[in-house]
Amino acid sequence: MDITFVLPARCISYIISLTTPRDASRLSLACPAFKSAADSDSVWEKFLPSDYKEIISNSSSISASSLMITSLSKKDLYFYLCHNPILINNHTTSFSLVQETGKKCYMVGARGLSIAWGDSPQYWNWLSLRKSRFVLFSSNLAFVSRVIQRPRHLNFLNLNLN
Repeated sequence: MDITFVLPARCISYIISLTTPRDASRLSLACPAFKSAADSDSVWEKFLPSDYKEIISNSSSISASSLMITSLSKKDLYFYLCHNPILINNHTTSFSLVQETGKKCYMVGARGLSIAWGDSPQYWNWLSLRKSRFVLFSSNLAFVSRVIQRPRHLNFLNLNLN
């Protein structure tokens, strides 16, 4: 018996949206009715963070950000953000999603942190690496007691620096 005779497609989509991205992907393989429901934008919109449009619009590449929001399906956008971190905050932070859970993942580059004596050439050397997603890396030139402070634009992060 076809489940769509018992439950409408919108109901199936809603039920799938209450699971996880991994479960939705697995359910899409179960039967054609589940595939169409599990691949719908209404399901994958629930797996994207509620502020995903704002995060993408703060991306360093404005043309790419508007293209991502408008042209990709929500499922494709979800997996794009899982596999292709985007740079935000003037290239000092990258944002991506954890594929299995949809949780936000932020990576802060060295210039995004307030490093004690960070501008002192006797203690730090700033390097540019071609294969890096960040423009600059720091290299400690002498053993010093480093103090890293959270800049104001990163107050939403929970930094455990013990």
